[in-house]
Amino acid sequence: MKKHWLIFLLAILCIFFAAAAFAEYDDQEVTIVFYDENGVPITGDDAIPDADGDGLADITPEPEATPDPALPVYEPDGSILLTMSFTGDVTIGSDPRKSKSIFNDELKKQDGDIHFPFRNVKDIFFADDLTMVNFEGTLTTAKPNNRKRDYQFLFRADPSFAEILPAAGIETVSYENNHADDMGEQGLKDTKENLLAVGVTYASEGEPCTMILKGVKIGSLAYQGWRDRKEDVLARLPVDIGDLRAQGCDIVIVSFHWGNEKDYAPTETQIALGRSAVDFGADLVIGHHSHRINPIEFYNGKYICYSLGNFSFAGNSNPDDMSSFIFQIRMRVKDGAVTNDAIKIIPIRISSRTDRNDFIPTPYDDQTKCETVISVMKNNGKNLQYALEEYPLAWPDEE
Repeated sequence: MKKHWLIFLLAILCIFFAAAAFAEYDDQEVTIVFYDENGVPITGDDAIPDADGDGLADITPEPEATPDPALPVYEPDGSILLTMSFTGDVTIGSDPRKSKSIFNDELKKQDGDIHFPFRNVKDIFFADDLTMVNFEGTLTTAKPNNRKRDYQFLFRADPSFAEILPAAGIETVSYENNHADDMGEQGLKDTKENLLAVGVTYASEGEPCTMILKGVKIGSLAYQGWRDRKEDVLARLPVDIGDLRAQGCDIVIVSFHWGNEKDYAPTETQIALGRSAVDFGADLVIGHHSHRINPIEFYNGKYICYSLGNFSFAGNSNPDDMSSFIFQIRMRVKDGAVTNDAIKIIPIRISSRTDRNDFIPTPYDDQTKCETVISVMKNNGKNLQYALEEYPLAWPDEE
């Protein structure tokens, strides 16, 4: 009997001392040492934090680096596929000679958000590889051009508005038009500098633009293609295109500001210049100025867009034609050869409203409206030898 009591007493003592040992251990500070890949303890300023005390390093993973848009991106067949978007006139700001500004009035209605013009199309532009618009105006604080004091319309926007373009996915502009010098030489200089300051490139006459996208070098040229300049431009085209090719450009895009305002079809001068640009080696011709949409030609394997009409256009609060379109093209580059993979158009209304022009281009969601845009271009292309017979609204893999 005494033996059993002795065993029981010993068991109680063991439990007591074990609990005391655990209690003592629990009160002690615990030091956790981290080791590098070579087994060397990491101490001092290099120590890895363990804020939650779980014995595991609190390591925040490094954010993934943004891919370099200039690096090649190859398709399974070894080609590089580029998707590019083009629009007509972008005119923001107002005429500093006038007390009333329809753009500033709309800006107030949009709670001062300068990015309002492209809110309904920026997803389209961010989904492509390159977006080019015709920027028709100035970004400057310079005074109006004295030589233009009798002009009906002059356009000026604050330099800070330059950020509207890249924020909407617009990477480059054609900047050779009849409003580029609205604020004189200083305004022209300021605008070019302000575009470049926000990362937007430009092409103007005598100033070609080059870009590298997905490993493909693209060259852009821009001209004013009026009738009295036809011979001069025809003389310059082969030289300028040849220079871009010599610089290693795989793709050459030529933009023209030309034609007559409110015309729905190109003039003989436009046709001659557009086709000549292709004959001299251009891969794509883009046109604007008439404020109206014009037919597209497919000439010698290349597309000529005679006019993309208006886009975000603050020159009129209620134009009598608010329909336009975005032209998109996919080009494929392989082994130095460029081919047109596909095109499509995105019919738009240049305003998100029907009661006024709010300068917010908005894709049509009504099939009837889309067909009307197509019908206008088909009807006005009947006298063009190489006019498109069909205007796709979707890529082949979307249909």
